[in-house]
Amino acid sequence: MSLKPLEHDRKYGELDQVIRAYLGRPADDDPEKRSAALDAYLRHTWRTRPWAIAIAEHQLREYANNPPGRLRLRLGEFYPVPDVGLPDSATQAWLKQLADHLKHSVETGEAPPPATPQTHWEWHARFPELGQLLGGWFSQDMPDEFESHDAALQDYLDTTDSGLIAQLTGELHELLALPLNDSDYVLAVAELGMEVDPPYAPRVWLTEVAGRLG
Repeated sequence: MSLKPLEHDRKYGELDQVIRAYLGRPADDDPEKRSAALDAYLRHTWRTRPWAIAIAEHQLREYANNPPGRLRLRLGEFYPVPDVGLPDSATQAWLKQLADHLKHSVETGEAPPPATPQTHWEWHARFPELGQLLGGWFSQDMPDEFESHDAALQDYLDTTDSGLIAQLTGELHELLALPLNDSDYVLAVAELGMEVDPPYAPRVWLTEVAGRLG
């Protein structure tokens, strides 16, 4: 039987966050240099949950040192590491390498400097509610469900808790404060799940949405 949620989170919750940061990105860490994916995880986690980095280091090292045996594999009671493009024979050493990088970061306080999100994972980790809005209300199905972008936005406002709307407002202002050009905003809304073109330039439209939210 599969892992129960509480057991999963206790043993693998933060490990899972690290591994998810690699989806769609190369696992090209080496002993002397972190990958862009691990930099993205550290940059965001130092900013929001610095205590979680030590938990990730422990969970990665424990998993690498004690990989699931045949019984756990047969029962499904283990964390299946997603495919990150490495052969199975290299995964254990790679996990230990990640743990070493995280340990070094915690012990020295060395972290990537603040920057615009660099990976798909980092965009969603930094702007989760904006990703919810763009991916949920402005998917490719939007033209079939709503008459216009304004109608889709109004539906979000009518059906979403006020606390989440406040969070969205903050995220929009944070995004608009980043030093992005017009093409960067095109990339940002695409990374965050928007599958239809905004009615005009993304930066102008996002500014209008932020103003509407007050």
